[in-house]
Amino acid sequence: MNPPSADPADGVRPSRRGPPPEDIVVLRNIRKSYGKTEILKGINLVAKRGETTVIIGGSGAGKTTLLRLIVALEQPTSGELLIEGENIVGLSERALNEVRQKFGMVYQYAALLDSINVFDNVAFPLVEHTKLKKAEMRERVVHMLKELGLDESVCAKYPSELSGGMRKRVGMARALMLEPRILIYDEPTSGLDPLTSRMVDDLIEETRVKFGVTSIVISHDIASCFRIAHQAILLIRGEIVARGTPDELAHGESEAARTFIQQSGVDVTNVSRVGASRVAPG
Repeated sequence: MNPPSADPADGVRPSRRGPPPEDIVVLRNIRKSYGKTEILKGINLVAKRGETTVIIGGSGAGKTTLLRLIVALEQPTSGELLIEGENIVGLSERALNEVRQKFGMVYQYAALLDSINVFDNVAFPLVEHTKLKKAEMRERVVHMLKELGLDESVCAKYPSELSGGMRKRVGMARALMLEPRILIYDEPTSGLDPLTSRMVDDLIEETRVKFGVTSIVISHDIASCFRIAHQAILLIRGEIVARGTPDELAHGESEAARTFIQQSGVDVTNVSRVGASRVAPG
């Protein structure tokens, strides 16, 4: 994905031996409460290697809490949460920091730091987690930006000088710098016009295929879900009420899913799918 991997002494995590499990993220009866308020009520979920899982739901469904648990920013009240076959519930903070490096995060509105240029934004994970020299960092940053369709000249620009689409690409480049196997997208199309939203969907799919990542998308965007999801999961008031392919949610037995889709106002019969086959194991 990047130029030849640096020696472990440089601080870059060495490649893991052997392929990861097919079930990369597994949640078993996950519950999360804050005081007496239960936010997540027995979540069971499997995200498979090389697929895009889209978790949809309205405000207050528990999507943000679920995301924070998956990326090890919080611990569940009970249940098991396996990342690449390892149960991370109860791990020490040091061990959880290692788990977090398995994820790349693409935030809503890209969440770039406006006070620094594109190069420094993209290089930030390398500065925090490696001992690479400046020249090596630049090589990696420029390579990643080019992989995502951006010229080297963008390095000197500031986020305020970028279009919405370019900001998304820069945010994705930053998320990929530590070569994660799992990319998490937090409301990637929120606030975007339909044309830019479709561009972001295309970029999510292109990145999945090109870099062989597993994608987990937190969203309320039904059109986006139908374009990119291999698996769609509907979360309502802390419970999964339906799961399957987008078509299975739209035409399956779950009345809650059919109602949610209908209330979105999206004509799903006219949504063109961009997701295709899974990434082949290897």
